[in-house]
Formats: sequence, C-alpha cells, structure tokens
Amino acid sequence: MPRYKLTIEYDGTDFYGWQRQKEEISVQEVLEEAIFKFSGERIPVFASGRTDSGVHALGQVASMDLEKDFPAFKVREAINFHIRPAKVAVVDAEVVDQEFHARFSATERSYLYRIINRRAHLVLDHKRAWFIPQKLDAQAMHEAAQVLVGIHDFSSFRAKDCQAKSPVKSINEISVKRVGEEIRIELSARSFLYHQVRNIAGSLKKVGMGKWTSDDIHRVLAAKDRSQAGEMAPAWGLYFVGVKFDPQAEDVAHDLSAGKEANAQ
Repeated sequence: MPRYKLTIEYDGTDFYGWQRQKEEISVQEVLEEAIFKFSGERIPVFASGRTDSGVHALGQVASMDLEKDFPAFKVREAINFHIRPAKVAVVDAEVVDQEFHARFSATERSYLYRIINRRAHLVLDHKRAWFIPQKLDAQAMHEAAQVLVGIHDFSSFRAKDCQAKSPVKSINEISVKRVGEEIRIELSARSFLYHQVRNIAGSLKKVGMGKWTSDDIHRVLAAKDRSQAGEMAPAWGLYFVGVKFDPQAEDVAHDLSAGKEANAQ
C-alpha cells in the first residue's frame, strides 16, 4: 500500500476550513472526493495543519494511502482533473515511506499574514488580505513582535474554545516587513494554538497604529488573559505557507518518488 505526500494550495474563501464538516464544504472533502473519482477508494487525507474557515494555503502538506499503486505524477494530475472547479490544486505529489505522516512528522509550520495598508479600498486583494487604511509603522510592529519569540504561555493569544492541552508554545521566528502597500507578518513554529496567529496580528496592528508599544505586548503576554490582547484579525489575510519535516524523512520521500517515476518511464 503506497503512501503519498501531497503539496496543496487553495483559496479558502469558499471553504469552511480544511476539516470535513457535516453540513459545510471543506477542503478535505473536495480533495477526498476527487481521489475517489479517479481511484475508486474512500480514504482519509491527513493535513499538516487544519486551517480555519476562510484561511488560504500556499503550501499545505497532506498524506494519504492508496490500495492501488499509482505513479506520483499521475496522482497529482488525476486529482487536479477531478477537483475542478474547486479552487484547490495539488502542486506536487511524492511517494513516501510508511513512517511519514503529514501531521506527526512535521517539525515546523510557517504562516503568512497579509495586511494591505493604503487609503483606497481593495479590489484584487478583496478577501485575500486585511484592509487597514490607517498608516501602520511596520518597523515598530517588527520590534514588538520579537517579544513573542521563544517559549511562552500564549493564553492571551489563544481562542477561548482552543482545545490544546497546554497554552505553552515555542515560536521560532516572527518578522514584520513592509513591501510597498503590503505589510507581511511571517511566523514559524512547530505548532500553533487555535487563532494564535490571527490574535497576534490583531495585537500588532495596535502597535503599528501607535496605540501600543513593545511594553504592551509584554504586558499582554504576561497577563495570560485573552481579553487583554487586540482584536482577532480576519481569516482571509492568513496563509498556510509551508511545512518542514525531518531531513532524513525528506530524503526517503525524494528517493522513493525518483524510483517510482523512473519505473514509470
């Protein structure tokens, strides 16, 4: 039974998040239905991160098992053929070792939060970024964000209904930079709490507007109280960018896929 690693991008606007829902359409559902259409198999697809309703992905990673042995490139092409017109695409597929799991083998996940900071309303980036017309100081936001790097109790930045056993997480890196009219907040960590990135973005907005400083971020973090942090930023500005795995596991995946493709030729 071969195992496949899929790298996926999607526009989350029309989806009720990644995970299957009883009454709402999800990314997982349309992906699993497309797989069934070409393989005839009803199988679960496991993602590296369960993105929320409206959140986009540039490099979501998922893993799945099939009874039939298909070349990886044919899996990619078949899924993309059957998944249309849903705004989901498999950009890469690899055969991987049975030990690989998209969720449990991940060592780091990366997110991007996009803010468009200008006076004119959004047209092309509508539902693709957070529109903030007031002038923001990206450098001040970056400096304040460094308070959050490292191991902390992030209770002030987690959703009230977050089901994680512990609020303690380790953020590896946060950067905030301006590129023209866009402010890009980039974060990486092994894992994140529910709504953690969006709540951080909302708090950094207050710094950018001059209402808060780095000391306020310190204060909010120490409070361990969600009511002390800023607003939750909208889902449509958030992008799941990519995942890192154990380098040895990545080498195994590459070697297996290379062998399969050579045999197919």
